[in-house]
Amino acid sequence: MGTIEDDFPKKDTQDMGPEHQSDAQSAPVRPRQALPPKGSCWYCEKPLDSVKRFCGKPCADAFDEEAEYTR
Repeated sequence: MGTIEDDFPKKDTQDMGPEHQSDAQSAPVRPRQALPPKGSCWYCEKPLDSVKRFCGKPCADAFDEEAEYTR
């Protein structure tokens, strides 16, 4: 006997209308999302924990802005 999930057909988000698609799929991918955490802010080099990439939104936005100009 299978699970309940096996009884229902899989839904593809492409077949659904825009109201059912997640915002993450429609949002543009920012260059900062591909950066690995390094222990300091990628923009201002302020020391951080081993999870964060930026010390705050201003540094993250500034990094994105610079990445746009250096393409």
